[in-house]
Amino acid sequence: MSTLAIKIQPKTARRMLVEIDADKFERLAAGLGLFREEFLESLNRAEKEVAQGKLKRLKDLQDLRNSKA
Repeated sequence: MSTLAIKIQPKTARRMLVEIDADKFERLAAGLGLFREEFLESLNRAEKEVAQGKLKRLKDLQDLRNSKA
């Protein structure tokens, strides 16, 4: 059993700094399926949507709820 060794430092009330070892992060990402082909394809689709301007900036979760109505 290995540890992930994440270091979290609060910066302000709404910001924090998170540090993690790169090798351990890669292991975590692989375990979560972030290197799977479907995930990588979804990233490519998202980048195309950003380039096409298909984004709506949300201020908070209430904006998300209102946009689905």
